[in-house]
Amino acid sequence: SAELCLLPALAALVPPLPGPGGPGPAEVGLGALPAELRAAVRALVGDLDSLFTALGLREDSFAVGALSRVVAAELASYTPARNRRRTATNKASIIFVDRTLDLAGAVGHHGDNLAEKILSVLPKLPGHKTDVMVNMVELTALQTTDETCSIIAPGCLAQPNDPAAKGLWESFMNLKQKEAVMEARRHLVEAASRENLPIKMSMGEVTPEQLSSYVQLFRNNLKALENHCGLLQLVLATVQTLKHPQTSKWDNFLAFERLLLQTIGESEMPSVLNQLLPMIKSYNKRTKDDYTCEDFLVLLIYIYSVVGEIKCGKELDTAEEEVKKALAKAICDEPKPSPLLQKIT
Repeated sequence: SAELCLLPALAALVPPLPGPGGPGPAEVGLGALPAELRAAVRALVGDLDSLFTALGLREDSFAVGALSRVVAAELASYTPARNRRRTATNKASIIFVDRTLDLAGAVGHHGDNLAEKILSVLPKLPGHKTDVMVNMVELTALQTTDETCSIIAPGCLAQPNDPAAKGLWESFMNLKQKEAVMEARRHLVEAASRENLPIKMSMGEVTPEQLSSYVQLFRNNLKALENHCGLLQLVLATVQTLKHPQTSKWDNFLAFERLLLQTIGESEMPSVLNQLLPMIKSYNKRTKDDYTCEDFLVLLIYIYSVVGEIKCGKELDTAEEEVKKALAKAICDEPKPSPLLQKIT
């Protein structure tokens, strides 16, 4: 049977569990959730049933986590789903997993993967959750320094009709960043050679500037542009990601997380928080390389998720209080709080 791992407890679906005196996690049912969350769970169940109907599935549901049990139970008792299971011919095991059980996985910066960096740093394609906007101005004669230029329609990552682009995207997902960038150069050189463009293959390290110079060879050749448009969009996504200031911050995150994992066994939690404290800076004291308030929230979630059992005590209370004060001041000093900070405050 096929296994489908679903993560229903995304940011909008992470409810605070009832406090002392309320039902425990194992006893929480749909009725115990806030109205907004109940509606979200019912909508999710309806969408899942539509998907399984289209696939002709008769599912066995398994749940890991409190909210996942609620979703699985609601799906099991959903009348259209019960009717579907009577007639469906394909059997599948569905595993629901609460993301709250692995927040380190959700907020961590995992290794050396170009696809994950592209999806994280480039702006989202309007109306889409899993695709990004690729600035295509470089392929035109338009001269602008405006990164948000909207005269030229954006490109994207989804290129189902371009085998070369699909192959390159798989490389982005499966290879290390250095190897993936070399694959981008190789695809570009092969495409240019087929179009008889004056390209010279360079050896050694691939730079975003080198990729840009290769891309611009296609600019004045409409036939070449049309033949390789999908590939060019993925290469431009690579160039824009490698040049993006958030990419260097990504590497800083990864280095900090690796250092934390090495030292957390030897250092107590107060010591880790005290190391973090000087890095929390208000807006007017930050440079482009410093962490923002949102960055610190992500780091704190990661830290508390990987440290395991924490020894309570006066030293921990003092360290936490100092971090809370510094973070609260930084948030209050934001001249234009992000939607996330506005929601939190």
